[in-house]
Amino acid sequence: MTIINPPHDFPLERTVPGPIPQASAPTVAAPPPLACDAHCHVFGPASQFPFSPARTYTPPDSGIHAFQALQKRIGLERAVFVQASCHGTDNSAMVDAIQRGNGRYAGVAMVDASITDEDLAHLHANQVRGTRFNFVAHLGGAPNLDEFWTVVHRVAELGWHIVLHLDAKDFSQYDHLLDEMPVPYIIDHMARIPAQDGVDQLPFQQLLERLRTDEKCWVKISCAERLTKGKVAPFDDVVPFAEAILTTAPDRTLWGTDWPHPNMQTMPDEGHLLDLLTQFAPDQTLRDQVLVDNPQALYDFH
Repeated sequence: MTIINPPHDFPLERTVPGPIPQASAPTVAAPPPLACDAHCHVFGPASQFPFSPARTYTPPDSGIHAFQALQKRIGLERAVFVQASCHGTDNSAMVDAIQRGNGRYAGVAMVDASITDEDLAHLHANQVRGTRFNFVAHLGGAPNLDEFWTVVHRVAELGWHIVLHLDAKDFSQYDHLLDEMPVPYIIDHMARIPAQDGVDQLPFQQLLERLRTDEKCWVKISCAERLTKGKVAPFDDVVPFAEAILTTAPDRTLWGTDWPHPNMQTMPDEGHLLDLLTQFAPDQTLRDQVLVDNPQALYDFH
């Protein structure tokens, strides 16, 4: 695809930190064969894949080679790269990463209504199977809803799904939008619920109700490091939320690292996040479903 902005030939001032240099290997249980990180990103390198001039943060380069080294250390084989707002609608870095996976990687793009049919076809041919919309305030807030629906209906023709990045406090105001979704949709990061408010908080109960009543609704049990009180390990207060989601919709739940953890100030250890999954889902069969079967159902890995 065409790169929107010329590559940067000068150092960029980074506004957020990068991931830890080397994750631990998981210590509780090794991931099964074909296990998938269903929510991760690639950033740059900016000299080849420039960041959007409209970005709200500038991360360090965290490209495909660093990601592949991470996967080898923690024992994962597949991945879904989710386009992040710092690259805007230029999905070139993500497509390049997918192409290096030889069928092991898929993608979720960010597009707007100006995208051509040819560019959509190019993304689809490169194993992109969804598009993402940010609704969170610190990333620019809700999109224009007329444009949102234009994109949703266009990508529905390709059989794609929609990924929605929402804040918990805003969840209820989008009930009608979710009711009208013509395709499967994924709620990122457990709707960003604050764990300190407990599982009885209204936004989380609304999320569980939607999982019970709408078979198009999926959820990612990711980003414990964002949801936990204090934003530091061990993230135990997030476990009841993931357990409730898995009890409600085990066949519509995904897990991911969120590497390289954009906008986090204290970086988690990805091996510890895998160990945390064994608390979310102590049963090996359920973990296999979350790590292998569910991603395969949405992304049709080769």
